[in-house]
Amino acid sequence: MAQATSGDPGSPVTARAGQAFDTGRAVSDVESLLAAELPTDGGPVSEGDPATGEWTGTRGAGFRIIPIWESDDLTGVYGTEWTDAEETATANLALVVGELDRRWGPHREVSMHVPLFRKQAGTPMPALFQSLSDMDCYGDLTVWGPTAADGRWVAVSVNQCDGDAPMIMIAVVSQSAIIELPE
Repeated sequence: MAQATSGDPGSPVTARAGQAFDTGRAVSDVESLLAAELPTDGGPVSEGDPATGEWTGTRGAGFRIIPIWESDDLTGVYGTEWTDAEETATANLALVVGELDRRWGPHREVSMHVPLFRKQAGTPMPALFQSLSDMDCYGDLTVWGPTAADGRWVAVSVNQCDGDAPMIMIAVVSQSAIIELPE
């Protein structure tokens, strides 16, 4: 996952740090991302807040990835407290998925295990999956698509890069189909 420039493990990771979860805001962020212009060329670029270094998104030819929620810092959180934090993140994702299902119909799951294995093996993969892997976003993707007249695909996911990092919910919009990578 993107790391704050301070290097402090308790530092916020995304520009969403400290914001309370709100289903309406998260869904609005997804819809805004869906309506936003996508780059037509160029390699993936991660963007951060100039003052803090907190991750604000990643863009590449035909896709964008943004954080839509970040949990509280989990440094020093263990046992039932950590389990509660994980359950809260999963429940928050379920609220977003439920609302997007109502808007766009049933979703499907796209596993991130193949990108994880490809990254470990140094095997090339499409830029969107490479960008997700580079950000340690290995939570399975919940996908809808195509959702609009222009053929865009949308995905959301909850991720955590290690036991002390906050849980991060991301949204992805892609001009190309978001489908399971072959093994």
